[in-house]
Amino acid sequence: MTERGIPEDWSSRDSKPDPASRVSRPGVGDITASQFSNGGSAPQSVPQRKIQNTTTTPPQKGVPSRRRWLNNWAVWAVLGALIPGSIAFISITMLLKLPTAPNCPAIFWPLASASVRLHCAQLAASKQTVNDLLQAIALLESLPPDHPLHSQVNELVEDWAQQILKLADQSFQAGRLEEAIATARKIPDNVSAHKLVEKQITDWQATWSKAVGFYQEAEAQLRKQHWHDAFMASAHLLNVSNKYWATTKYDQLNMLITVAREDSNKLAKAQSLSKNGVAEDIMTAIKIAQSIASTSYVYQDAQKAIPDFGHKLLDLAQTKLDRRNADEAIAIARQIPKITGMELETEDFINIAEAERSAWMGTVAGLQSAMSQAQQIAENRPLHNKAQQLIARWQLEIQDVAHIQRARDLAQQGTIPQLAAAIGEAQLVPRNNPRGQEARKQINQWQGQIETIQDQPYLDRAEQLALMEDVNSLQAAITEASQIRSGRALYQTAQSKARTWTRKIQRIQDQPILDQARQLASNGDLPAAIATAKQITSGRALSNDAESVIGDWEEQIRARENWRNAQQIALKGTPDAIADAIRLAGRVPRSSLLRNDVNPAINQWSEQLLSMARSRGEYDVQGGIDIAKRIPRSSDAYRAAQEQISIWDKYLNPPAPKVITTPESTTTDRQ
Repeated sequence: MTERGIPEDWSSRDSKPDPASRVSRPGVGDITASQFSNGGSAPQSVPQRKIQNTTTTPPQKGVPSRRRWLNNWAVWAVLGALIPGSIAFISITMLLKLPTAPNCPAIFWPLASASVRLHCAQLAASKQTVNDLLQAIALLESLPPDHPLHSQVNELVEDWAQQILKLADQSFQAGRLEEAIATARKIPDNVSAHKLVEKQITDWQATWSKAVGFYQEAEAQLRKQHWHDAFMASAHLLNVSNKYWATTKYDQLNMLITVAREDSNKLAKAQSLSKNGVAEDIMTAIKIAQSIASTSYVYQDAQKAIPDFGHKLLDLAQTKLDRRNADEAIAIARQIPKITGMELETEDFINIAEAERSAWMGTVAGLQSAMSQAQQIAENRPLHNKAQQLIARWQLEIQDVAHIQRARDLAQQGTIPQLAAAIGEAQLVPRNNPRGQEARKQINQWQGQIETIQDQPYLDRAEQLALMEDVNSLQAAITEASQIRSGRALYQTAQSKARTWTRKIQRIQDQPILDQARQLASNGDLPAAIATAKQITSGRALSNDAESVIGDWEEQIRARENWRNAQQIALKGTPDAIADAIRLAGRVPRSSLLRNDVNPAINQWSEQLLSMARSRGEYDVQGGIDIAKRIPRSSDAYRAAQEQISIWDKYLNPPAPKVITTPESTTTDRQ
C-alpha cells in the first residue's frame, strides 16, 4: 500500500542516482547531507571501500594444513592477540559506515524518512516534466509543518509549481490549449501557485478566443472573396500573445488567402472564357475550375461553376441543332466531360439530335425513324419530356407531310383548277401544326400562280399599247395595267410599268416648256426663262432638270446685280467705297462670263487703294497700313502692298539696340 499522491512506478523512468551528486535548483540553496540530521540518515557522499586481508601465510609443504594450524602454538597466540582488536575495528567501521543512496522506485513510502523523500523528490523534479514535478510535490506533501526542513521544502514545492505553470504556458504557446489547462489544474490546491491557475487559464482562454475570432473573421472575408479585408483580419493575429496563433496559424491563414486569391483569378478567367460561345474555350474553363484544390476557399464556387460550364456547352450544341447543323451539335455534346454531372443529359441530347436529323428529311419514313429513335429515351431520363414532345410533333407532321405531298402532286399540272385543288389540300394542314408554315408558303405560291395566269393578259395588252409611245397610247396602257388589283401577284409589276409610262407622258408634255425657257435665257431674258421653267411642277419627270437651270439663272442675275452695284460704289472714289466695290465684285462666280470685266476692274481698284495708302502713309503711317491691308490677295497689287506694309511696320516698331558683351565689361551700343 502506498501513500496518497506518491507514484508507484519509478523504475520505468528513473536511472540509478549518483550517490556523490548534490541536488540543486535555480534560486534555491544547495541542500547537503548535513541538513538531514534530524530526519534520518542522509545520502552517503563518500563511497564504501571494501576491506581486504592481504596477510595470509602459505601452508608448509609435506604437512597437512589442518594439522599445521592445530599444532602451531604461535598461530594461536597471534590469533588470540588479533581477535579482540579486529572485533573493535569492525565495530568502529560499522558505526562509521554511511548508508548508500536510496533506490527510489523500491522504497516503501509509509516508512520513508524526510531526507529520502526530499532526495527522491529532487531527483524526480530534475527531469523537468509535468508528471515528474507533480511526483516531486506529492512526495513532500506529507511533511508536517513543524519539520525542520519545512521552509526549504516549501520553497522547492513553490518553485516546482511555478515550473509546472511554465510548462503549461509552453503548451499554450505551442497551440495546445486544453493540454495547458489540464496541466495547470494539476497543481495542488495547497500550493501558493494554485492561486494563479484560474487567472492564467482565463487569460489563455481570452487570448485563444480573440485569436479564433480574428481567424474566423478572415475566413468569413475569404468566403466573400474580400481579399484585402481578409489580410487585415489576419494581421491582428500578429498582436495576439500566443506564438502558435502569431506564427503557425498566421502563416497558414496568409497562405490560404494567397491561394484563394490566385484561385479566384483562375475562376474569373474561366468564367470569362465560358462567355465566348466557343466550345474550346468552355472546355478550357472546365479544366481551370477542375484544377482548383479542395482545400481552397474558392473550391465550392469552382465546383458550382463546372456544371454551369457544362450547360453552356449543351446550350451551344442546341444552338447548332436549331440551325440544323446536327453533326456539329453532336460533336460539341460529345466533348462535355463527366465531371459536369451531365452524362445522362448529353446522351439524351445526342439521341434527340440524331432523331431530328432523320426528321429533317421531310418524308414519312424519316419522321417514323425519328420517332423510333426518340422513343428509346426512357421515362427516368433527363430529356424524356422533350423527347415525348418531339414524338407528338412528328406524329402530326406525318399527317401534314401526306397532305402537302398530295397538294404538290396536284399542283404539278399548273392549271387553275389543279392549283385550286392543291390549295384546298394544303389548307387541311392547321396553321399551328409543325408543318403549318410550310403549307402556308406553298398555298401563297400556288395562289400567286393562279393570279398570274388570270392577270397576265392585262399586263400583256398594256405593254402592247405602250409601244406607240404617244400620250394617248401610254395613257391607255396605264389604264389597262390598273385593272390588276392591289395584293395580286402581278400588282407590283403593273405599278412599276405604269410609273414608267407616266414619266414618259410627263417628259412629252414638259420638254417643250423647258426648251422654251432655255431659249429665253440664251436671249438674255433670264427672268422670263425662270418664270417659264417654273411651270414644271415638283414630282414630274423633268422637275429636277428645271430646278437645276432655274438655280443657274438666278445665280447669274445675282452676279449681274453685284457687278452693277460694285461699279456704282467704286465711283465714290474713297478707300472704303473702293474696298466695298472689290468685295461685291468678288461675289461674281468664277464660271460667269462677267469675270472678263470683273478681274481687270479688281486689279485697277487695288492699284488705286495702294496709291491711296502710300499718300496717306506720308503723314499717317498707320492709316496707310490700314488701307493697304484691304487689297485682296487675288489682285496684282497685293505683293507690293505687303512689302509697303512691312516697311511701315519696321518704321513704327524699330528693332531694340544691340548689346555688346566684352570680357572686361558689358556695354550698350548706343551708336
